Amino acid sequence: MPALRAKAFLFDLDGVLVDSRAVVERTWQRWAAERHPIDVAKVLHIAHGRRARDTLLMLAPHLATDEEVAWLDATELVDVEGLRVIPGARELVTSLPRDRWAIVTSCGRELARRRLSAAGVPAPDVMVVAEDSKRGKPAPDAYLLGAERLGVAPADCIVFEDAPAGVAAGKAAGATVIALMTNYDPIHLAEADATIPDLRSIQVRVASDGLVVTI
Repeated sequence: MPALRAKAFLFDLDGVLVDSRAVVERTWQRWAAERHPIDVAKVLHIAHGRRARDTLLMLAPHLATDEEVAWLDATELVDVEGLRVIPGARELVTSLPRDRWAIVTSCGRELARRRLSAAGVPAPDVMVVAEDSKRGKPAPDAYLLGAERLGVAPADCIVFEDAPAGVAAGKAAGATVIALMTNYDPIHLAEADATIPDLRSIQVRVASDGLVVTI
């Protein structure tokens, strides 16, 4: 594959920089057991990469209330057991100029910062979180906002994602998308421009006119 060029990188958080799958699964399993019996497997199939409210809207719209979202957020916030850095993530982000990368996540701000800290990944200067946009992924809003805050056109960005909803959001924003196969098989990430196992699979060179990615 030819080298990819970009002026900035936009990273999803969960499944791209931090492995939080165990926490997400525990949270939804507990919610189903303690609050509303629901097919957890069905929930987990769509929950990765989406805001909690958007997941509830898809599965059980009558449960997409502030109370339920607050319970889910609070439960995730105190659970950091098993959180770990995605291989290659820390090395990559610390090698980048700080004005050339951002995190665009479906997490709330406090949860995102807690997960970054627990995994030992530095927080960026620019971070777009769940409360920053009206529409969550797969809508492009969050990635458009991330590019805007970096002062870069979306078409000049590479988005790193791990979930179908996030891949769709990045493509809808007009960015190039590299998908990590940390949570989904390649067949579910087919819309991405490239798929990789994790961030050790790429080499990034900081050039005078931007960032050069070799896969």
